[in-house]
Amino acid sequence: MTQEAAPLLLIAAGGTGGHMFPAQALAEEMVRKGWRVKLSTDARGARYAGGFPHVVQIEQVNSATFARGGLLSRLMVPLRILSGIASAVGRNLRDKPAAVVGFGGYPTVPALASAYLLGLPRAIHEQNGVMGKVNRKFAPKVGAVACGTWPTDLPAGVRGVHTGNPVRGAVLERAGAPYIVPGDYPMSLLVMGGSQGARILSDVVPAALALLSPEMRRNLRVAHQARPEDLDRVVAAYSEAGIVAEVQSFFNDVPRRLTEAQLVISRSGASSVADIAVVGRPAILVPFAAAAGDHQSANAKGLAATGGAIVIPESRLTPEALAEQVGLVLANPDGALQMARASQSYGITDATDRLVEMVEQLTGGAR
Repeated sequence: MTQEAAPLLLIAAGGTGGHMFPAQALAEEMVRKGWRVKLSTDARGARYAGGFPHVVQIEQVNSATFARGGLLSRLMVPLRILSGIASAVGRNLRDKPAAVVGFGGYPTVPALASAYLLGLPRAIHEQNGVMGKVNRKFAPKVGAVACGTWPTDLPAGVRGVHTGNPVRGAVLERAGAPYIVPGDYPMSLLVMGGSQGARILSDVVPAALALLSPEMRRNLRVAHQARPEDLDRVVAAYSEAGIVAEVQSFFNDVPRRLTEAQLVISRSGASSVADIAVVGRPAILVPFAAAAGDHQSANAKGLAATGGAIVIPESRLTPEALAEQVGLVLANPDGALQMARASQSYGITDATDRLVEMVEQLTGGAR
């Protein structure tokens, strides 16, 4: 089959890693299967598109959000969205997609709206346990709704399919890696706060670990991701507590650190929860209280329900409360092993394959 004759998949995604990574995973697999793929996003999203296969065509669209900008900017939002939809309709008439899949964010509006107007097969993938505004609006108007987190809060009458959230290849390679239970020897503890770190974890985690017994503190080896402006004080806090710690603003080897960890303390972004579960590690999750729709609490719910994670809301996150939970996990090897197994049971290693199957069902196996 020539490239021109290959079916076209139009992927639409907003300009954040949470939207773009599962979109990239689907793009890679569909290209491998011989499809043509286009990515529809805005200027911000285009900056995140460097990891997509080079054969994927990037289409920048006019879109906007009411959440940012001044009064004039917000007044222009409907016009910019309508302009983007009109442009998308024209492009899709010239080069008709076999399917359109949206991954959330305002930049997906033109692609999904044009697909609706033209009657094209269409689907959405929602990463979080609470749907974003755009996905919630389009959920009743698409042929399939893929859910990265389960359960997902869906609009009335909408049925979702639990596909899971695709994870990086480096994480997949370590799926279900053997877990070394905590004991009287060096123990690794990984602290993750999302791509920008988390100030509350920098405030509370060192203080909490300082409350552990001297014997437990002596065995700890902490890897802590903190914001650049917090690095010095976090390093000082660990040093004062006599705890060996590596504090950086970014770790580029998270899959390895997850594999080595006896315990993970983390925010509950959808990608973080997916990574933790695929590798299979006990976790203490602290949902970001200001997340839209409190979706990080929803993200944590499924993993906690299996017994793989302990959830501490921000409002109850004190050094004393955290120290108690850390101590319970690290002093109980059998319980920690049960948590690791429960976590792994929640992980979905074939999320990308499930998304591909959904697209193929949507299009009747277009070739």
